[in-house]
Amino acid sequence: MMRSTALTLTLILALCTGVAAADEVSIRQVVLTFEDRAWRADVTLAHADSGWDHYADAWRVVDGAGTVLGTRELWHPHVDEQPFTRSLTGLEIPSSIRTVYIEAHDKVHGWSADRVAIDLLEDSGERYRIHR
Repeated sequence: MMRSTALTLTLILALCTGVAAADEVSIRQVVLTFEDRAWRADVTLAHADSGWDHYADAWRVVDGAGTVLGTRELWHPHVDEQPFTRSLTGLEIPSSIRTVYIEAHDKVHGWSADRVAIDLLEDSGERYRIHR
């Protein structure tokens, strides 16, 4: 009986953890464009925004060491606009950096583990395109 209860609790916990992960913001697509000596990032996010208490509220560009190169704040929920794309211009990425990462944030879960790695030497990859 005790083993059955422990197994049931373990399964419930696993299911709850999976549900929480499903509510994290996901990055659908990133387009980087080099213009006017700087980069423009257009990032498409999807999230089950439910209102002011739970919505995707930011995304950022970081290097491999975790240094933040730019952040796009999202100031309101996008309940009826999913997925949605927002841009960040004037992004300076040092020429010594080969890979950057796009990370997304929501008000409940924080920074999502799902991020997009962008190889700046490749014109496209999984969930990204680069225009030069």
